[in-house]
Amino acid sequence: MVRLSPVRRATIQRIAFTLLLLLSVLMIAVSKTDQMVLASLRISVMDTAAPTLEILSRPAGLLGSVMRQGSDFFAAYRENARLAKENSELLQWQQTALSLASENAQLRELLKLTPEPAGSYVTARVIANSGGTDVRSLIVSAGREHGVARGQAAITGEGLVGRVTEVGNRAARVLLITDLNSRVPVTVAGSHLRAVLMGNNSERPNLRNAEAGATIKIGDRIVTLGQGGVFPPGLPVGVVTGFDDGLPQVEPYAELSGVGYLRLVDYGLGEALPNPPAPGPRNGKRPDRALSQAIHR
Repeated sequence: MVRLSPVRRATIQRIAFTLLLLLSVLMIAVSKTDQMVLASLRISVMDTAAPTLEILSRPAGLLGSVMRQGSDFFAAYRENARLAKENSELLQWQQTALSLASENAQLRELLKLTPEPAGSYVTARVIANSGGTDVRSLIVSAGREHGVARGQAAITGEGLVGRVTEVGNRAARVLLITDLNSRVPVTVAGSHLRAVLMGNNSERPNLRNAEAGATIKIGDRIVTLGQGGVFPPGLPVGVVTGFDDGLPQVEPYAELSGVGYLRLVDYGLGEALPNPPAPGPRNGKRPDRALSQAIHR
């Protein structure tokens, strides 16, 4: 075995240390160089591939946008369908509420006009309107079974509408004060001038047979006289609104074209009416079928 001298051993150690140090520095330099080279290579590849990647990404982005728009469209469609359904339901409820409000208002209006204490009454719904050129009448859903009888006055909360002329078991006909055959003894409120309210199949009946020298003017209130008929005195009828060939025209207080409910009041004066004529054609026409159908329903 070769034995080295201490001097030589020290020299070899110094050389080895120096070589190791140089090797370490070299490895560090190489690693840094590799990282820079790799980074530069990555940047070059990225720059080169960027246009291609951009082109390839456009269809995917477009597809994603279309899918999002489609999803939004179907969501909006479902929401619109839901809102349309809710709107339809709300409209139905609104119509129901308006109908009930109208019926309630008409029933409340009936309470404004209180019959005489001795009179009895029946509240009935109007189920048909026989208005036409030859007859002005209403058919109501109440008859003998409900206590309705000929001669009863038909009123609303505003005033007189007409009188019951025909009665079946479950329906009755009301002759309106505008009918050509209607005759109602009336008086001018305040002046007590007497006249006869005569229907003419128009919206405004006339006042005839007024007392001699009577002065009737627009705005005069007309009420029932209570003589020679089935109506008690003081029922409000209408107001004078104009003149036709010198005859005063009366606008009824009650809206006859929009009546939904009537109060049929029995003042016990029905015996004053003559017996009803035998059924037959009126003015060359067949009798109105509406009452017959309502009576036998």
